[in-house]
Amino acid sequence: MTDYLYRIDLNIFYFFNHNLSIPVLDKFFSLITSVNNWYIAYIILLLIAFIKGGRTGRITAIGVLILIAITDQVSSNILKDLVHRVRPCMVLPDAITPIGCTGTYSFPSNHAFNNFAAATFISRFFPKMKWALFITAVLIAVSRIYLGLHYPTDVLGGAIFGIISGYLFASLVKWIDQRLKHESKKKTLV
Repeated sequence: MTDYLYRIDLNIFYFFNHNLSIPVLDKFFSLITSVNNWYIAYIILLLIAFIKGGRTGRITAIGVLILIAITDQVSSNILKDLVHRVRPCMVLPDAITPIGCTGTYSFPSNHAFNNFAAATFISRFFPKMKWALFITAVLIAVSRIYLGLHYPTDVLGGAIFGIISGYLFASLVKWIDQRLKHESKKKTLV
């Protein structure tokens, strides 16, 4: 059964990494996979939310920074060390790697984990942004397969962990915010 699932994983990997491999996609996916590029976009988004979004914007901006700090550490320092899955670019000699083969272990994809966590968290506070956030997260996740750095299941696992983490953390933040509002109202009435 595991051989069958691995073959499916491998076939999907080769579809993205070989069948779709063209120079224009090499440039596109190399650009969007770069942490520096999407961090800048998220920082701008969070600054706008913090400045223009009122209380909800400030809560979202601060909350997503805390969330990403947590998910990044859980993914890279706990889950990857537990699973020890080697990256496809290190195991498959024919993997196409336009940006080279870097990093430690493969499962889960930190890029997918962090971006899906952020997309889920932010969309719980700003639902109108949901499509843009999730399309961005999907493109970044696909870039990891296309560039030969992750298997599809690495990305899928990261996305699932990210969605769950983002949803639970948003629920916690909303609960804390409601408690603080309730306490503030009680003090005002006294």
